[in-house]
Amino acid sequence: MSTQTTSPPRSPWAAIFLLCLGQLMIILDGSIVNVALPSIGSSLDFSAAGLAWVINAYMIPFGGLLLLTGRLGDLFGRRRLFLIGQVVFTVASVLCGASGNSAMLLVSRFVQGVGGAAASAVALGMVVTLARDGAERTKAIGVYSFASAVGGSLGVVLGGVLTQALSWHWIFFVNVPIGALVIGAVWRLVPRDARVEQRGSSDALGGLLVTAALMLGVYTIVKASDYGWASGRTLGLGALVLVLLAAFLVREAKAASPLLPLRILRSRNVAGANLVQILMLTGMYGFQFLCALYLQRVLGFDALVTGLGIWPVSLAIGVFSLFVSARLISRFGPKPVLLTGLVLITVALVLLSRLPADGGYAADVLPALPLIGMGFGLGMPALMTLAMSSATPEDSGVTSGLVNTMQQLGGSLGLAVLASLAASRTASVLGDGKSEVAALSDGYAHAFGIAAAIVAAGLVLAAVVLRSRKPAPAPEPAREEAASRDAETV
Repeated sequence: MSTQTTSPPRSPWAAIFLLCLGQLMIILDGSIVNVALPSIGSSLDFSAAGLAWVINAYMIPFGGLLLLTGRLGDLFGRRRLFLIGQVVFTVASVLCGASGNSAMLLVSRFVQGVGGAAASAVALGMVVTLARDGAERTKAIGVYSFASAVGGSLGVVLGGVLTQALSWHWIFFVNVPIGALVIGAVWRLVPRDARVEQRGSSDALGGLLVTAALMLGVYTIVKASDYGWASGRTLGLGALVLVLLAAFLVREAKAASPLLPLRILRSRNVAGANLVQILMLTGMYGFQFLCALYLQRVLGFDALVTGLGIWPVSLAIGVFSLFVSARLISRFGPKPVLLTGLVLITVALVLLSRLPADGGYAADVLPALPLIGMGFGLGMPALMTLAMSSATPEDSGVTSGLVNTMQQLGGSLGLAVLASLAASRTASVLGDGKSEVAALSDGYAHAFGIAAAIVAAGLVLAAVVLRSRKPAPAPEPAREEAASRDAETV
């Protein structure tokens, strides 16, 4: 058991924005590399199979360590862990950019993933803690959701610009000034955590079990497309992941000071919101990957134009997560807003499932992009509000780590499953004698249809499981008293 409180910062919103900037940088790094992979491969003599590990070497430690680092933040101080993670991530970015061979780049990417996990795991918990009340918390979660969502799309554009204008090295060097700004500002603006009282152990065995399970799970997902989802290797590793997770849950039920207090999962909203998040992000991450491939391989766009072509999604996410979602959540509660977002995403993916081989951007792709951005901009802040709804100050770090872990699992599943389905459908259509462009288009459209079904399943789960009450208006005397206090403060 531990207790952890902080004194209010002098500038809470400045601190919140800087924490979100740090989160944006970490998320951006996951997508900025994709555009530069061909340049990295030719520069460092990567094989085709080895090049995938530029992504995997980051994803595996990042996804595997989020839950552990979230709990460590609760035990030893979230501010301290965030700063350590940012320093490790920034230094590793310098090493990545300076890499002269493949081994150095892969090791540096692994270290980047460790630092990213430490900072990202506690960021949401810090944002929620810094917000002063329910309305500010909703707005802060909207800003955090925007930073997390726009980072992926911005990475595609920025990666193309930096790679073409300078070199692939600069997709890593760009993190250095941002990281230095975030570290310095958080050090100054965010107050130190009060002394943390620790009782019992930090559950080293539980940490070992869940980290091994999550790292192996991410590895199994990203390699399943190579070996096949029904292969003995994939099924065997998947069974081992389940055994490790079961052992972890048994350990947590018996541990005196558990890494993941199971009371968190007894909350219907926390457990349900995290499951819905996996389904929603499976569709969303799959959309980013498949849409970029369709624009490049079917419509013939280059990397930079592809990034700009997907930008309407980021614009819609920004507008709705920053300016619309908080008002709607405050008025109607998070559940109706989440359901509306999931409906919009499902409709957009259904539209994309009809993409033709001879299609055009304006007629066939663009109509779906604002819908998917609106849906995510509404749905993600509402989902995070529900997922963090039962987090106590003592557990906000591990709850934040759990939310981020589910994001990574959803993203990894979306990329692996939908990419595999698209490739299988394309190969089948090619075998029927159709052209390569027609086969590619058919494969992408098929995967978009599956993504729509997955998000629709999330919609049903959210409607049945989650609970949300419309916020009650404050009584008139309470409003007058609050207004009086505000006037006195001014």
